[in-house]
Amino acid sequence: MKKPDDATPERSRVSRRHFLRGVGVAAAAGAATKLAATPARAAEAPVLPQDELKTLGAGTTTIRLKINGAERSVAVEPRVTLLDALRERLDLTGAKKICDRGSCGGCTVLVNGKPMNACMLLAVECVGDSIETIEGLAPEGEFSAVSRAFSECDGLQCGFCTPGFVMTVTHHLRNEKQPTLETVKEACRGNLCRCGTYTKVYEAALLAASKQAPGAPKGGK
Repeated sequence: MKKPDDATPERSRVSRRHFLRGVGVAAAAGAATKLAATPARAAEAPVLPQDELKTLGAGTTTIRLKINGAERSVAVEPRVTLLDALRERLDLTGAKKICDRGSCGGCTVLVNGKPMNACMLLAVECVGDSIETIEGLAPEGEFSAVSRAFSECDGLQCGFCTPGFVMTVTHHLRNEKQPTLETVKEACRGNLCRCGTYTKVYEAALLAASKQAPGAPKGGK
């Protein structure tokens, strides 16, 4: 005999629709929590004025990017990220492709003076912007003050994430009048080191800050 509705076990009344709805809400909540903990570099991405926007098709288009003070022409599809354009088209491989989702900071470059995740920017978005990569910190092959400090302090192990940290620290020292351990930690919170070399990274940043010559551009040579 069929049981009355009010005697039906609670778990048997959970429909597939309710189950999927619950899973979706949980996933959305988890994603929101993760985004809240990630530095909003992608949200700071430069946006072209409406009068400069144009529709681009799926084919290849040639754009000019200002990189390390020089104009570079590069042929890309509109979907190509700035990171891929730098690494695969322009042979600027300092910015590393690690997570490819804006979570680790290994691809950090400076766009109009601000640290940005190159994997989260389209190359076509950066036309007209000033882009600085780690190669631009040593145009003549010499270490910058920050890179030299990383070497002196052993602020690296595998070294794969190091360029991203160097760019982040360079930006911080250029803009922070009195860098401290706390401000360095805050600046580097968007960069992940899978080797766990954070203490040495912080030492390097503070050493570079201490060696800044009076009046010299912070983060420079």
